[in-house]
Amino acid sequence: VCWLVRAPETFCKQLLDTVPWLRRYTRTLVCDAAGADDLVQDTLERAWSRVAQWRQGSDLRAWLFSIMHNLRVDQLRRPGLNTLPMEDEDFVVPTRATQSDRLELGDLDSALARLPEEQRAVLLLVAIEEMRYDEVAATLGIPIGTVMSRLSRGRERLRLILDGRPPSTNLRVVR
Repeated sequence: VCWLVRAPETFCKQLLDTVPWLRRYTRTLVCDAAGADDLVQDTLERAWSRVAQWRQGSDLRAWLFSIMHNLRVDQLRRPGLNTLPMEDEDFVVPTRATQSDRLELGDLDSALARLPEEQRAVLLLVAIEEMRYDEVAATLGIPIGTVMSRLSRGRERLRLILDGRPPSTNLRVVR
């Protein structure tokens, strides 16, 4: 298939290798399995149609996450359709053996959903995708200091939510 669009074979292999990372990241970011799968599909479609813009030897994963981030921002900016979520029964989330572990994962999932999307995106890229701060900054198109700030605030807010305490806003009146 790669020869049909003159895509380098390394591009095709790396593209297929990144699909599990993209799916894992979007499922947590979007908090909707169907929406996450749509975002992954749109990302792969955009990457495939713009294969000529990818520089061979560069980090394909970071390039794909950048495309995905830009598509997600576009999704959030435009009004959505009123749809009903459908459950994907075939998708099984790997869990540890005990029931309490499953409850903890559910608590973590709902706590992540309560984070602002900017903090959640940075937290997921660093903690789950194991990207370096400079890669996250390049992927999201923000300064590295903003990455560190959002990560710090996101971790603290997640900690408070998981401890059952309401996150504080720390707003001060400035005159």
